[in-house]
Amino acid sequence: QVQLVESGGGLVQAGGSLRLSCAASGRTLSSYGMGWFRQAPGKEREFVAAISWRGRSTLYADSVKGRFTISRENAKNTVYLQMNSLKPEDTAVYYCAVDLGRGLTVTTTPGSYDYWGQGTQVTVSS
Repeated sequence: QVQLVESGGGLVQAGGSLRLSCAASGRTLSSYGMGWFRQAPGKEREFVAAISWRGRSTLYADSVKGRFTISRENAKNTVYLQMNSLKPEDTAVYYCAVDLGRGLTVTTTPGSYDYWGQGTQVTVSS
């Protein structure tokens, strides 16, 4: 069993920054891909970013490319999402997830991820 706990969300003005963290327990995740997703009210959950097990491969949604950076610290079993130049449309609950089926490659498909955190709210005011 894997537990993922997100933190770092909050209220920020447009143009500001936040850094989300996702700490894992129950299993060492250094061999697996990790991803961040988000869900705004009334919308489907959407892919944000993903990172391979060593961090050599990353993937971003077009909407966040150039503004968000995903990284990981395997020694701490933690993955991060640095979010800069935030926009009101980034407002959502952000979830991290682990893909136990792959490590070298990454995927944008939510169904490929095996465990999810409870989410952390990010609100960007205009």
